Amino acid sequence: MIVQFRLPDLGEGITEAELVRWLVKVGDTVTQDQEIVEVQTDKAMVELPSPVAGTVLELNVTEGQIVPVETVLLTFDDHTQKESDIPVTGAATPTNGLQAAKSEVSPQKEYALVDTAPSPTAVSHSNGATHAQQRRRALATPVARRMARELGIDITTIKGSGPAGRVRTQDVQAIAAHGTASATPASESIQSFVSDEENAVLPTFVTTQPLDVEVAEQDEERIPLRGLRRRIAENMVLSASTIPQVTSLIEVDATELVALRRSILGEAEAQGVKLSYLPFIVKALVHALRLYPYVNATIDKEQIVLKHTYHIGVATATPDGLLVPVLRSADKLTMLEIAREVNRLAEAGRERKLQLQELRGSSFTISNYGTVGGFFTTPIINPGEAGILGLGRIVKRPWVVEDRVEVRSVLPLSFTADHRLIDGELAMRFLNTLVASLENPNLLLLHMR
Repeated sequence: MIVQFRLPDLGEGITEAELVRWLVKVGDTVTQDQEIVEVQTDKAMVELPSPVAGTVLELNVTEGQIVPVETVLLTFDDHTQKESDIPVTGAATPTNGLQAAKSEVSPQKEYALVDTAPSPTAVSHSNGATHAQQRRRALATPVARRMARELGIDITTIKGSGPAGRVRTQDVQAIAAHGTASATPASESIQSFVSDEENAVLPTFVTTQPLDVEVAEQDEERIPLRGLRRRIAENMVLSASTIPQVTSLIEVDATELVALRRSILGEAEAQGVKLSYLPFIVKALVHALRLYPYVNATIDKEQIVLKHTYHIGVATATPDGLLVPVLRSADKLTMLEIAREVNRLAEAGRERKLQLQELRGSSFTISNYGTVGGFFTTPIINPGEAGILGLGRIVKRPWVVEDRVEVRSVLPLSFTADHRLIDGELAMRFLNTLVASLENPNLLLLHMR
């Protein structure tokens, strides 16, 4: 039977996606749930699984092409279906907007991400289950489907918390943590989503691989601008062309901050948390944003939007390029909770497992280039925000303390502001508040909630 696989509705208002890379070719035999194509939405790379087991007959979209939802991506010969299994009339799944229509001209079936939407309750797989029930596939995000497979969990037994019972990653994680669904031992436990590196909360930049001799001898090489790199380019042009940006540079005597972190590092490690400087900086940042709301704002047409939430984006380098996962409600989290969450987000970014909602909604962004060196930069504002804070490397330098020169730990900060909202005086007042908290981090205790 001929099966057409369409670009599914990935949620979050996504209307189109770029086909970055085919993972199969014409003539390949694929298994059900095998990843067959990589698509790039506005921020996230998603690997889509095959809805059936069969042979690839045609690739209907070329790499690099941007297509709307419901576009036919490829055509299968389904090995598991017979023409007699196909109803005469078409059917649709109103719960997720994905159609599974059958052609009246030829025995052809159209697939999106799922065959049909199950009921919100877990699907029974008892001996008395009908053939139709056994073939029903859970409504789930691609990442959740892959995570369940890696953890050995039958995704059809999971009650989804998303719209129309859609299974999300947190549903799979909850099952893995509490063991409330049937699962077999897997090679990778849920703990693998937490980084083992001390500085995983900070970007790990990817170096360019050396070219082979033949390529190196060429005058130039042209590489298609695709996927995440294309999205980054579009956002940078948008930011630079629509936001008047000004950068202020300042140094922080971080000696007390270094000492405070060192004093509690052992306790954090005892609780299984790799504690970097970032949670301290986030707490100091949130305090400053509370005092200067125009820094935690944006311009929407003819209105200034002051945001009362403190969702901090943390720039994270991945093999595909820079992503900015969002630390939500940072004002309500403890230091350890911030460290755990940013570790998780950074690792998920490098493993391409971030959900779309984890990349949206930031009110302010931090970019830590100091992990690979550097002192000052002029970071570019993430569109939709009023500022971005760049963190350099903490180094020991001579510092004047009460007319004496001492060796102190110095943290360089680079703050880029939207000059439509933030004047020079406001920028420096904001930075002075941030510096005061970092130079005397015990003051943060007065403002913690």
